[in-house]
Amino acid sequence: MSAIPYVPADLHQPAAIVEAIRARRGGRLLNLDRILLHSPNFARGWNTLLGATRSELILPADLRELCICAVGALNGAEYELQQHSPPFLAAGGTALQLQALRNIEGAIGNAQLFSALERGALRLCLAMSRAVQVPPALISELRAALGSDPLLVELVGVIATYNMVSRFLVALEVDLE
Repeated sequence: MSAIPYVPADLHQPAAIVEAIRARRGGRLLNLDRILLHSPNFARGWNTLLGATRSELILPADLRELCICAVGALNGAEYELQQHSPPFLAAGGTALQLQALRNIEGAIGNAQLFSALERGALRLCLAMSRAVQVPPALISELRAALGSDPLLVELVGVIATYNMVSRFLVALEVDLE
């Protein structure tokens, strides 16, 4: 059970932010939204950031969703894994890869399930989630592999953003849908 009560699922005010969240979510409010809406201003900023992160980046969806699921696994955010497993699979990920993410160190070493770029991205997830500081050699490796500074910025941004999301979910014990 969540650490604080959810706002009602049929909430309509403040209309602008509730409607914006519903539009991004296909018409409904998720449990996460129902916690965020205790602070409409915070929810508005969150919705803008996460909307852009999910739909306005040039970073390929498969790499984005791999990292989101990896961060969720690293941080024990089952809600994040539940919400992002379907998009990961839809983007070309596999059930075996999802299972492997439960052991990030093992996944990083698994060249059969993950490409070199994916393994590098998983190393970045691990470094950013655990140590916070990232070895410069890893940044250089990913910069070369991605071939684009905007892609590197987006990769780091996705991992940072979903570390924020997972920490919020875990701290407030947001229930699975």
